Amino acid sequence: MKKSLALALALAAAPFAASAGEPSYTYVEGGYAKLHIDEDDLDSPEADGGFVRGSVALGDSFHLIGGISRVGEDYRFLGERIDIDVTQYELGVGYHLAMGERVSFTADLAYLRYDLDTDVQGYGEFDEQATGGRLGVGIRGQFNDQFEGWVKANYYDGGDFEDETVTGVVGAHYKFHPTWGLMAEIEHGEVAEVESTKYLVGVRASF
Repeated sequence: MKKSLALALALAAAPFAASAGEPSYTYVEGGYAKLHIDEDDLDSPEADGGFVRGSVALGDSFHLIGGISRVGEDYRFLGERIDIDVTQYELGVGYHLAMGERVSFTADLAYLRYDLDTDVQGYGEFDEQATGGRLGVGIRGQFNDQFEGWVKANYYDGGDFEDETVTGVVGAHYKFHPTWGLMAEIEHGEVAEVESTKYLVGVRASF
């Protein structure tokens, strides 16, 4: 009886034991996105929406990254109704280097495009775009077989990002299944001359 129970426990734990070590760089994730703008003149507006992004490993050191997020909100300013939608597109390549059994150095270079769609009641619609580049450098570590976290600094420059800026990123991923897990991430700083905080909460499928 004891041998059967021990064998059953070993088989149940095997998928998680196999996931120990360096985390996967092939995954897709999506969920809820929230954007908070630090602008007193506009009463610090917030927008809600969703996101989808992913990564595909290319060998032992490189991976492709891409994603899209869209948030929007209706609010009133000086008595007028304003509908704002912000869509962000990202495509790039990443590099990772193991610094130990559970810690990796990460870097990524990506092209970004922001679409700002504004509808002001009584004045019509206004569309603007901003493009540029992002360089991210950070650390990704796995605390145990189910939980990992990352910290990163993003540097934005080029294109319409005339004033280079740096933001900070903190994230975590809890793996409750060999494939599925929950993730959350916060990025704070100034992008395109706008100080903001972006929140992501979703589900990740790792392969």
